Amino acid sequence: MFTVVFSFSVSIAEDWTQWRGADRANRSSETGLFESWGDEGPSLQWMADGIGEGYASVSVAGNRIYTTGNFDDSQSAVAIDANTGDILWKQAIASGPPKHGYEGSRTTPTIDGNRLYMVSSDGRIVCLNAKDGSEVWSRDFDDWDGMMMSGWGFSESPLVDGDRVICTPGGKSGLVVALNKNNGDEIWACTLAADQRDTGDKKVKQGAGYSSPVISHGGGVKQYVQLVGRGLIGVRASDGKLLWQYNRVANTTANIPTAIVDGDYVFTSTGYGTGSALLKLTSDGRGGVKATEQYWLEGRELQNKHGGMTLVDGYIYCGHGNGNGMPVCVEMATGEIAWGPVRAEGKGETSLIYADGHILYRREDGTILLTNATPEKFDVVSIIKPEFQQGKSWAHPVIADGKLYLREQGKLMCYKLK
Repeated sequence: MFTVVFSFSVSIAEDWTQWRGADRANRSSETGLFESWGDEGPSLQWMADGIGEGYASVSVAGNRIYTTGNFDDSQSAVAIDANTGDILWKQAIASGPPKHGYEGSRTTPTIDGNRLYMVSSDGRIVCLNAKDGSEVWSRDFDDWDGMMMSGWGFSESPLVDGDRVICTPGGKSGLVVALNKNNGDEIWACTLAADQRDTGDKKVKQGAGYSSPVISHGGGVKQYVQLVGRGLIGVRASDGKLLWQYNRVANTTANIPTAIVDGDYVFTSTGYGTGSALLKLTSDGRGGVKATEQYWLEGRELQNKHGGMTLVDGYIYCGHGNGNGMPVCVEMATGEIAWGPVRAEGKGETSLIYADGHILYRREDGTILLTNATPEKFDVVSIIKPEFQQGKSWAHPVIADGKLYLREQGKLMCYKLK
């Protein structure tokens, strides 16, 4: 029922070409990463400056790294040399630095061959040439009456699937849209029928959330699962029809974590006192899909605000609590807490990544916790502080080609793991 992480007998290098990596599962398949991780942690290979302010993570392909940041005159995509940290090019993706709460970039570029796809925080999907940063095409979310559920800016990292790119304007003319990845032409736009607008007694916000879509084949139907203002939804990949929606997980402030998809199951969580749920997707016998709640965990039991969640061998690892980010491990099938929440070293929200039998946590104050990935206990191997820290360390960590990347506003740190 639940995914098993495969182990490899040889050490391999791996690109990290999109938000949360391959399948958006937030797991690296690289091995031999932590054998030389001593009390001082890994060695700093370089620290890049001048990448712009923001909370975006990075994507990596070969010897290039891509991210986005705010500059005095724009919000821009940036390419960085993976060997030296030198800035290779910068290209504006917005006419100026967008104005909203917690100013700065959010979108992690999606790499697809020689193209990059990203969404500016003022609501514009942009396709760039990866080699030199030149714009290939762009579309404004106003084309679909785009809107956010609240005032912290569009935060999506678009999903490339075959010949299309999926993004979430959040508007009445296009809640989620599929575009031709080569030219930006619309393939379909998901809109709500009259009977789909009713959420019963549940108060929700319209518009896009702060999440990014993932692919599911639950119930035998290919679909895109996305967390928006009104809750978690499933959109049929073939034509953009809204298959199902789950409003219980919605809050009226900010719906953020990317959902976890595993076979016919979807796990979702939000903060602000809301909670978490496991859904089972089944065919309705008419080409559609039903989403049935398997269990619900109240906010006091499990709520992930924005640090994300990772599934390893049937257990979900994440930070729990609104603003606390206390590490916790939960059995996905049952919702039973395996251990935690733990008041671990460091403070604030917690992001994480799985690699080589370990979970690496990054706390809001910059603290890095390297732990063994086990449901038996919170097993800390090492605690280190990064070379540089300022403000809120919200950018999620990335591991690619034997290196650990930590973005801290206008700087990017590259640590050598092997």
